[in-house]
Amino acid sequence: MNVKELRVGFAFCGSFCTMSQALDALEQTAARFGPVTPIVSGSVASTDTRFGAAHDFMREMERICGRRVISTVAGAEPIGPKGLLDVLVICPCTGNTLAKLAHGVTDSSVTMAAKAHLRNGRPLVAAVSTNDGLGASAPNLGVLLNRKNVFFVPFGQDDCTGKPASLVADFTLVPETIEAACRGEQLQPLLRR
Repeated sequence: MNVKELRVGFAFCGSFCTMSQALDALEQTAARFGPVTPIVSGSVASTDTRFGAAHDFMREMERICGRRVISTVAGAEPIGPKGLLDVLVICPCTGNTLAKLAHGVTDSSVTMAAKAHLRNGRPLVAAVSTNDGLGASAPNLGVLLNRKNVFFVPFGQDDCTGKPASLVADFTLVPETIEAACRGEQLQPLLRR
């Protein structure tokens, strides 16, 4: 597969404190691979936080991608039957989304996009951002680390003294992880400082 001609989907979940880093990763991804399909969870589409307004985030995604954001389950469902993507990135991927992916729950635009995409045997790349990655979300992370066609952006503890269970991916490695995933490889080392 020629990585210069990839059809990339880029899904955002509600780790609002990492949203600006995720937008930077989206920009890097679009610069490397061309047009990207943006997808957002319901919380990203509708929640204004101290980190920014939902409308502003979505407007910036559309500016970077040059296309409308998919924000509904119905909008995400055709991704599988129509084979619309070569690779799907979930960045940031929250503990909530990890749990849903690990247990087959399809109740949001992002989880529907993932389910629809994975049915075609194509790579899913997750950039974890969760305060309980080494706590309650650890079993779900373990399940997905062992799941075929699921790859992770290398991650590590972001604040081992203040939040000892928290994990965050190195979002600067999203494009490199996409390339590795398209070769069927997990970018290594997976655990970063």
